[in-house]
Amino acid sequence: MEPKKFFFKDDGTIPNNKLPLLVYKNAFDKRANEGAAWLEDTFALNNWKNSWRNGVFDYHHYHSISHEVLGVYSGSALLHLGGEKGEKIRVEAGDVIVIPAGVGHKKLESDSDFGIVGAYPNGSDYDINTGREGERPKADKNIAALPIPKNDPLQGEKQGLTKIWAGV
Repeated sequence: MEPKKFFFKDDGTIPNNKLPLLVYKNAFDKRANEGAAWLEDTFALNNWKNSWRNGVFDYHHYHSISHEVLGVYSGSALLHLGGEKGEKIRVEAGDVIVIPAGVGHKKLESDSDFGIVGAYPNGSDYDINTGREGERPKADKNIAALPIPKNDPLQGEKQGLTKIWAGV
């Protein structure tokens, strides 16, 4: 299973990352609570923990102290990824998005049943940055210091992120 890669440049407000955002389309077939439980188990098995169930904020934000994975277990949404100059991408149940630290994400619209599971490599904590004045350069330093997770949240070491993001 090969993900689609999206590259976003620093737009002056959202730092983004030299590493690409990854979208796995139709990566799993379970839905609703069964799909959410499957995502939580699969992510945890591949050492992406500290999971939660909810949606995506309706404002641009990014994380500087952790990468993030989002698995869509129900509904669909239109997300704006990479900040104001980024791309609008429709995601639906069965999709998984791996968001490198610094990459902006925002929900533009969604079905009423849109649901995701989010998780972080090694169960790390996360912060929420919105491009406010004063967030950088600390956020930039945090992003630059983060290692690439060994395991892909879906395929583990077999298709590790060090392989996907190698040489970028």
